[in-house]
Amino acid sequence: MTAPKKVNKSDAEWRTLLTPMQYAVAREKATERAFTGEYWDHHEPGIYRCVACNTPLFASDTKFDSSCGWPSYFKALDPDNVREEQDTTHGMVRTEVLCNVCDAHLGHVFPDGPPPTGVRYCINSVSLKFEPFSPAEAAPR
Repeated sequence: MTAPKKVNKSDAEWRTLLTPMQYAVAREKATERAFTGEYWDHHEPGIYRCVACNTPLFASDTKFDSSCGWPSYFKALDPDNVREEQDTTHGMVRTEVLCNVCDAHLGHVFPDGPPPTGVRYCINSVSLKFEPFSPAEAAPR
C-alpha cells in the first residue's frame, strides 16, 4: 500500500481547528477520563475518523466492549492510517497509537483484545469523529 499523504499544520492552525480538549489530547498527548468520552458506549454503525484530519481509522464492526472506559477496537480500518510508537511516560512502557496522516495522538494499543487479532486499540473519544453509515450501508446484507 502507498503511504498516506501527510497533513502538516502549525500549532496556531491546530488550535483554531480543534477544541481545547481535542487539542490537548491530539496534539499534546493528554488523555480524557475513562467513561466520559462521547464514544465509549456508542454502538451506531459507521466509521470513526481522526478528529484532526478526517482520516478513516476504525469501523464500528471492530468496536467491542472492553470495560476500560474508552472506545476499543480489535483492528484498524487501514493499517497504513495508524502508526505505533513506544511510550515510556508515566513510569510505564506502552505502545502509543497515532494517526499516520497528521500525527494526532489517538490512544494506546494493548495485547489483550479479542480474536481474531488479540489486540485492543484503546482510543480517546475526543480524538475521533463519527460518520454514520447511510441507511443503505447499514442494512443487513
